Amino acid sequence: MSAGKVLLFLFGGLVLIGVIGVLWVIGVYNSLATQKQAADSQWAQVENVYQRRYDLVPNLVNTVAGAANFEKSTLTQVTQARASVGQVHMQMPTGSAPTDQAQLNAYSQAQNSLGGALSRLLVVSERYPQLTATASFRDLQAQLEGTENRISVERERFNQTVQSYDTSLARFPGGMVGHIFNFSPRPYFTAEADAQSAPKVDFSGKF
Repeated sequence: MSAGKVLLFLFGGLVLIGVIGVLWVIGVYNSLATQKQAADSQWAQVENVYQRRYDLVPNLVNTVAGAANFEKSTLTQVTQARASVGQVHMQMPTGSAPTDQAQLNAYSQAQNSLGGALSRLLVVSERYPQLTATASFRDLQAQLEGTENRISVERERFNQTVQSYDTSLARFPGGMVGHIFNFSPRPYFTAEADAQSAPKVDFSGKF
């Protein structure tokens, strides 16, 4: 084999290796991009269910406030907790899942505080039979119960999606490709000190 053919063979081999390498990087990149998009999409679902609860609060407060001698301090707690949620929400990134654990913890804490305030509101409401007997209150109560269940589900799905994405970034070759293209891990929702999941609302009337 002549020297020219040897060089051509080597050049062809290098080109083939280069093409395979590029395709490999593209494959890893696309996989990470897909998982990142899934995490961002699931975060949007989390925000949607939290927003639904946030939107239910004014109607619930107005309905309860119409009851004679209803405890004003309980209403104030709910209103203040909702305001805190609004303030924290404004600090969150738009269009993507958060990348800062402290920021997500602050968001989660504000949402859990609102959930706790709503739970206390409904417990207190049980002391007012005329209120709990109204159709509007029962409808809001049912909507809130369904929303709380969805919050728990969507948070769990978000954590599962983030776990898959973060695991890919922690492993080879995802970690290497992710570093090159500035993919960053996403934080999880963590259980609060006094809860293992999203706040639950007690509709049983037993207390």
